[in-house]
Amino acid sequence: MIAHPGHELKVHGWLEAARPIVFVLTDGSGRSTQSRLGSTTAVIDRARAQVGGIYGCFTDRAAYAAILNRDFHLFIELAGKLSRALIRERIELVAGDAMEGYNPMHDVCRLVIDAAVDAAAQTVRQGILNLAFSLVDEPQPGAASAQANKFWLQLDDAAFQRKITAAYGYRELVGEVQEALEGAAVDAFRVERLRAADSDVDVRYWSRNPPFYEQYGEQQVAAGHYDRVLRYSEHVKPLADALAAWSGSLKVTSQKAAS
Repeated sequence: MIAHPGHELKVHGWLEAARPIVFVLTDGSGRSTQSRLGSTTAVIDRARAQVGGIYGCFTDRAAYAAILNRDFHLFIELAGKLSRALIRERIELVAGDAMEGYNPMHDVCRLVIDAAVDAAAQTVRQGILNLAFSLVDEPQPGAASAQANKFWLQLDDAAFQRKITAAYGYRELVGEVQEALEGAAVDAFRVERLRAADSDVDVRYWSRNPPFYEQYGEQQVAAGHYDRVLRYSEHVKPLADALAAWSGSLKVTSQKAAS
């Protein structure tokens, strides 16, 4: 599960190897009205993966508004829908965006994933491997980054070329792809790394360290693009607490039923 269309390119080799069911939180439209879902669908189809039941259900603007207005029930409903899909499809492994303090939707996506995995695991009575992958390439110190290399995949030449071709062919991200490939050795994208997710560690870290998106949000408000700054302590942390309370209530219900 990813927050925005295009994130699948970061783990393109894994996408081809695992052929997972792909869930996407927003349509990737940002401040524009242009959805990126079509380009992501093409990537998924070429990898012979599947489109999931959560697929661009928000515009970015609507998602931000829901967080700012504390419409947390929308994200709890998404966590419930994802949890039911995990149970129905007998999923044993989930991979998705890491919580990095870079973009609030990336972090919210991670919170939804973790709540859904926790809820599903209580029903199926077995562990579901929950992995996260970085989208900014430099995990924040203290934000569960010590496990960054725990799971990794090194692409062979053919798989690596398909990844680069897919990235350059993603029309809406061509500028970002070019910048990323120019800013690092191309072979750095040959290795795809995932780590075991640990939202408790991440939440504690960002409770003490203001995330990048607050500074960026202040600039966007000053430029007139938005009228409020989305902040971790005021908006994302309460959402994390609401999702934890939801999955926790399911755990209590499950324990009572078992007894």
